[in-house]
Amino acid sequence: MTDTIIKNINDLRAEIDEIDQQLQKLLNRRASCALEVAQAKMREIKDSPVQFYRPEREAQVLHNVMQRNQGPLANETVARLFREIMSACLALEKPMRIGFLGPEGTFTQEAAIKHFGHAVVTVPYASIDEVFREVEANAVNYGVVPVENSTEGVVNHTLDSFLDSGLKICGEVELRIHHHLLLPKGRNKDSVKRIYSHQQSFAQCRKWLDSNWPTVERVPVSSNAEAARLAALEDGTAAIAGDMAAELYKLDKLASNIEDNPSNTTRFLIIGLHAVPISGKDKTSILVSVRNQPGALYRVLEPFHRYGVSLNRIETRPAKVGTWAYVFFIDFEGHVDEVSLKPLFEILSQEVSDLRILGSYPKAVL
Repeated sequence: MTDTIIKNINDLRAEIDEIDQQLQKLLNRRASCALEVAQAKMREIKDSPVQFYRPEREAQVLHNVMQRNQGPLANETVARLFREIMSACLALEKPMRIGFLGPEGTFTQEAAIKHFGHAVVTVPYASIDEVFREVEANAVNYGVVPVENSTEGVVNHTLDSFLDSGLKICGEVELRIHHHLLLPKGRNKDSVKRIYSHQQSFAQCRKWLDSNWPTVERVPVSSNAEAARLAALEDGTAAIAGDMAAELYKLDKLASNIEDNPSNTTRFLIIGLHAVPISGKDKTSILVSVRNQPGALYRVLEPFHRYGVSLNRIETRPAKVGTWAYVFFIDFEGHVDEVSLKPLFEILSQEVSDLRILGSYPKAVL
């Protein structure tokens, strides 16, 4: 390497060091501003709990970051960096507690960290019902639960939990799901007699397993994280799980990304106690009960077409009361506080026997 090249590299490294110093000063300046905002909120709001986390504000910041980004870092990469900056600044007062469908190492925990950043405290719960209960009891600030998978469809247990809950949907997370075949370090793959995983993961990897491990027993367990834990303990076993479980239980990847559908994605909901103001790019979820009469569902859906409101999803679930009675979960574009949606809600309230707004919230950014 010539002296000229070495000099150029040293100059570039000196410039990087200078930029790093500027970044550090600006990060601490941003953190100081965040602390001042928190203190101002506490002075202004004295008789009720202060909401330091604002989902709509965070979504706006991330959208702005991606819009003004000029590279070479990708938009999503820059947005993830800013997510962590906001998470760290918010935690200066007190880290938020986020409940999730456990145990440790699940995709739901990964979704919680993707949405809130690493500065939060994630708390595992054994069931979706328990996540709802603990959020309602204010034991955690927010909860994260799965609601649908692009391959396997809707998570009925989550939808049913809203029938008896007054919690609001405050946000959503979309997580690309990658499954890996995992083994403890040093274990011979020829010794594997059975594979542990969640039933849905077996379904999402069925073709790969049939082609590569057709004779090995497949044992369903409560979660992929539990599968990884068992594989780490028991001889003759492997697990199908994700990156977080592999890291937690120190397992090696015998095969990576074995899901049959490379676009396999799970959507998660953020649930909390408070409604979320307009962010500018929002989605609304409602629950409706219809009268048992001909054309009832048509009269529910027709106003969306009339007012040009884009529907994202509609799901049907049995009602808790009445024989052959059903409720409909509907997701659509927009926020309940938008003036343009007022006529839609006026007509819907006349056509249905019950209308509940589960939440208006920012659409997934990352």
